[in-house]
Amino acid sequence: MSKCMYCHQRKGKRACPALGGLICSQCCGEHRVVRIACPSDCIYLDSNNEYQQKRVGDRFAQARRDFYKELFERGGEKAAGLFNLIEVVTVSYFQSRRDGQDGEVIAAIQSLRRTLSPLHIPSAPQQVFAEHLKKEYEAFAKQQPQAALDQQTSAEVLDRALKFVTEFSGAGLQSTRFLTGLIGYVRTHHPEAAEQLAKQHESGRIILPGQFSPPPEPYAHHHPAGHHHHDHQH
Repeated sequence: MSKCMYCHQRKGKRACPALGGLICSQCCGEHRVVRIACPSDCIYLDSNNEYQQKRVGDRFAQARRDFYKELFERGGEKAAGLFNLIEVVTVSYFQSRRDGQDGEVIAAIQSLRRTLSPLHIPSAPQQVFAEHLKKEYEAFAKQQPQAALDQQTSAEVLDRALKFVTEFSGAGLQSTRFLTGLIGYVRTHHPEAAEQLAKQHESGRIILPGQFSPPPEPYAHHHPAGHHHHDHQH
C-alpha cells in the first residue's frame, strides 16, 4: 500500500504532480493550492473554485498585511503604491484567465526590475504580461509623477516584491497559489474593485492603483471601512 505523500497515514489514491507521488483525496481536497503548490494543469484543480479562492485569499490577506507593513516602513505610501500598482494590473489581467501562472507575474516583476537598472540592455521579446506591466508602470509614472519613487527605492521595492510573491507561490514550477490568493482576496474583500477592473481591462483603459489600496496604517489594529475582521484568523 502506498501511503499519502502529505499525511503519511491514509492510502494515497491520486497522483499528485506537485508532491511527485500519491496523495489521499482528503489531503488533496483540504490542502491543494493553500499549502501545496499545485501546477495549473492538474486534473484535480479548479483554480476558479470560489471556496478555494476564498481560503487562499484569506491566507494571502495575512501575508499581504505583513508585507505592506514592511513596505510602509521602508518607503512610505509611495513604496506601498508601487506594489499596489502591480497587484491591480495583475488582477485586471489574470482574473478572467484560467491558464495564468505565478511564473508570469514573477517574470514580469523581474523584467520591470531590470528596466530600472542603469546597466539595462533591452533583451529578447518579453512575455506578454511583462510587456503589459511595463506599459502600465510607465503610464502611472507619467500620469502621477508625484507618486513615483526614485529608481533606487523602486528597485528595492521590486526586489522585496519578488521575494514576497515567490515565497507565497511556493516551489512548484507551475504554481498558481499567488494568483489564486490575490484574486481570491480581492473578490472576497473588494468585490466592487474586482468588477471595476474587469470592465477597465475589457475596454483597454489604463489602470491606476488605489482600487484596493492597503490601509494607511497596515500595522494598526483598527480596521478602516472595507477591511474585514476575519483577516486576523489563522
